[in-house]
Amino acid sequence: MSTPASVTPSSPGAPGTPSGEEKGGFNIDHLFLGMLAVFFPLAIASHFFFPGTWTFILCSVALIPLARLMGEATEVIAHKLGSGLGGLMNASFGNAAELIIALAALRSGHADVVKASITGAILGNLLLVLGAAILAGGLKFPRQTFNATAALSGSAIMFLALTAMSIPDLFHAARGPAGDAVIFPMSVAISVILLIVYALSLLFSLRTHAHLYAGEEQGTPEELPAWTTKKATVILLGATLGVVVVAEFLVHAIEAAIATFGFTHTFVGVIIIAIIGNAAEHSTAILMALKNKMDLAFNIAFESSKQIALFVAPVLVLVSIPLGQNLTLEFSHMEVLGIAIGTGAATLIALDGESNWLEGVMLLGVYAILGVAFFFIP
Repeated sequence: MSTPASVTPSSPGAPGTPSGEEKGGFNIDHLFLGMLAVFFPLAIASHFFFPGTWTFILCSVALIPLARLMGEATEVIAHKLGSGLGGLMNASFGNAAELIIALAALRSGHADVVKASITGAILGNLLLVLGAAILAGGLKFPRQTFNATAALSGSAIMFLALTAMSIPDLFHAARGPAGDAVIFPMSVAISVILLIVYALSLLFSLRTHAHLYAGEEQGTPEELPAWTTKKATVILLGATLGVVVVAEFLVHAIEAAIATFGFTHTFVGVIIIAIIGNAAEHSTAILMALKNKMDLAFNIAFESSKQIALFVAPVLVLVSIPLGQNLTLEFSHMEVLGIAIGTGAATLIALDGESNWLEGVMLLGVYAILGVAFFFIP
């Protein structure tokens, strides 16, 4: 789940937007609530009575509606706070679900899964979410336009993220075992730099260059859930607690699922956990594209990726210190290459300020090729 920092009272990435769709009948939020009612209790029961692969599957599905509820509650509260504080709240809570899952995995010693989930979240947003949105919108509209300046600003930030992920890997490759002792201190220093840049990027999007992100307002009061601030806060706290519990159960079942399906830790992190965390964005981005609001669809993809790379990853590195895990920003060669390819592909699409369905197919094709590669990585 991820909500980009935007100047509008409702930020572009929040999953709460479509709440107003077809208010009198069935809408997508009813589907998510139905999923929550069925799969959350099943996931809890499975953990205690049928631990293992089924727990992993049920927890994976249960996390999707929980992440969406967090997004909707955050969106409502942000809307009531106004553009400044609201945008800051969206930026802070946009990837809360992914952060909670990663913390649970880190505490259990699955550092490889944590790094892979960071890579997967970025690739999922840049290629899968954006590709699906462009494809869906392109099938309905022959030509869609968006603010190329704002999109390329997000792309530039992703180049910084790519630099932060590649330098430790290149340094270790150049120095060999002699570089082991400095990789973690280097990662801590880079994490601090990334957090500073992230704070400055919020200043850019919320204050100094807010006009670049004000092209379309996504969440009007009519489209948001009719919740009071108190109700939204209670729902946010409840959904967060649900994510914490289900994430713990999911992490405990990872090894059983890997043994059953023959997946690797890398594939689980890059593809499965990332898709679970991005499911809420998928629905929102596609619905925005179908409304011909491509500025919002691009914001969802780029801002979500930015939050993962410049906020979630550095926070995990710093939090790993008291946890005794010493997580680093040294990613594998394939992960670094994947981020480079994903950033490059999304940038090519953003250059001309226009999109069509074939470009969406191209992004999805790149994601599928990378997914095949990660499937075979041990």
